[in-house]
Amino acid sequence: MFRNRFLQFGLLITVLGVLYFIFFDNDSASSAGASENIPPETYRRQVGDERQKKDDFFRTSSDSPVSDKTAFRGLLYFPPDLTYRVSARVEPFADKSQKLIVRMSDGSEEVYTKYAHAAFSLEGQVHRLLMLQHDGNLSILFRDATSGKETYGGGRYIDIEADAIENNRVVLDFNAAYNPYCAYNPEYACPLPPAENTLPVAIRAGEKYVDSH
Repeated sequence: MFRNRFLQFGLLITVLGVLYFIFFDNDSASSAGASENIPPETYRRQVGDERQKKDDFFRTSSDSPVSDKTAFRGLLYFPPDLTYRVSARVEPFADKSQKLIVRMSDGSEEVYTKYAHAAFSLEGQVHRLLMLQHDGNLSILFRDATSGKETYGGGRYIDIEADAIENNRVVLDFNAAYNPYCAYNPEYACPLPPAENTLPVAIRAGEKYVDSH
């Protein structure tokens, strides 16, 4: 009798192990695959080039949110880290017409479309973030454990190209996370992340923030 129970328990453990490998190990492997083909030095150079272009835009463009461009010394960033470039499983909504009322930084509201959830592994935990669509653009608005400390308290954004989603998977690169314009100029109204998009971990990647107001 005890032997049969032991065998049944052993079989259960084996089945759970297989399920873990299928559903979680695949995600882990995919997460690793999001960065394994990019040499770290090449990646750091690419990210550095993009950040320089953004600094130039903020310093010179009439569309820049920076009002005093002569005092602008460049944006602040965490060092590029491939750990924060992860592969996510895209979980679309069955009802494509689901809407979300998004609160803006000036107290107004806008209507966004719920596009999908993005599920990914980071720091040994599985996370899910709501992906929103507005004016044809896809983005993730999120907060994390750095918000209001090392990064902007109003949250940060990641933009996603629709054609970057293949077979319900997409690469989320938190090194590209950026602050909304209202972080640099209160005259702008920016959407605030929905409550469910608050990550319990610290995302030390992308734009940092120091309140200079």
